[in-house]
Amino acid sequence: MDFRQLETFVEVAKLKSFSKAAEKLYITQPTVTNHIQNLEKELGTLLINRLGKTITLTHAGNLLYTYAINILNTCDKAKFELATYKGKIQGHIHIYSSSVPRNYLLPNVIKSFLNVYPDVTFTIGNKDSKKVIKSILEGETDFGILGAKYSSNNIKYLDLMDDELLLITPNTDEFSFENLSELDKDVLFKEKFIFREEGSGTRALVEEVLQKSKIPLDRINIVSYVEDPNMVKELVSLGVGLSFISKRAIKSDLDIGKYKAFYIKGLKFTRKFYFAYHKNRQLSPLNEKFRDFMLKFTKDQEI
Repeated sequence: MDFRQLETFVEVAKLKSFSKAAEKLYITQPTVTNHIQNLEKELGTLLINRLGKTITLTHAGNLLYTYAINILNTCDKAKFELATYKGKIQGHIHIYSSSVPRNYLLPNVIKSFLNVYPDVTFTIGNKDSKKVIKSILEGETDFGILGAKYSSNNIKYLDLMDDELLLITPNTDEFSFENLSELDKDVLFKEKFIFREEGSGTRALVEEVLQKSKIPLDRINIVSYVEDPNMVKELVSLGVGLSFISKRAIKSDLDIGKYKAFYIKGLKFTRKFYFAYHKNRQLSPLNEKFRDFMLKFTKDQEI
């Protein structure tokens, strides 16, 4: 089995495109096609379904993908260990993360990591928690940082840090109470609300807490669903509605009085953030190094 064929197969599976795989590997598209065909011929089975421009893995392709990832990562591990022996660690790390850890955790982690390993580069992708898991399961990325657990036998979650949601309101006379004081549950039924998009860990937590407290979601007057948490904060400050936001994301805004923030009596919106990866696929040595560094960083900093 040719190593270059496996590498090509993995890139086609990840990118779901022969042309993009060719571009990434700096080879021609006919070469990509030839590698896949030779691999299928050698194994005696179809690995990739080609339906027009849509590319999916067959059952045999999915089986091979896990082994191919582990083979390539084992090779990378050997290169990594040799580079470490020579005193130089380099490479590129691609991270998908939901909004709160992307904005309030990753910058400090990356800065500290680069202080130790200055030759590493990063790409940070923005996806909600549900899409992060989908990307890991489909092999688009090795791991992700997210704020909700989604049931899957193939995903391993490692705790990173605790988080809590608060209710934010316009800074008006109607909400003249002291910041971080408690409001009655009645506020849920009297006001308009802005919720995050479906798949957001923030929205999943809010819905879970309301459901456990026997508060029907249809009693909440939701006027908008918004993907960008910064836009949520702007809409709240303009009086469009109330919303739930991570406590980590509001400190500077509270200092300048952009909006107010409160707890709700009898309701506790707490969660954890997680490092998630596929339990049946070996992480690359560089991604393993970043995972271990991140776990130690969050523990040492007590974030």
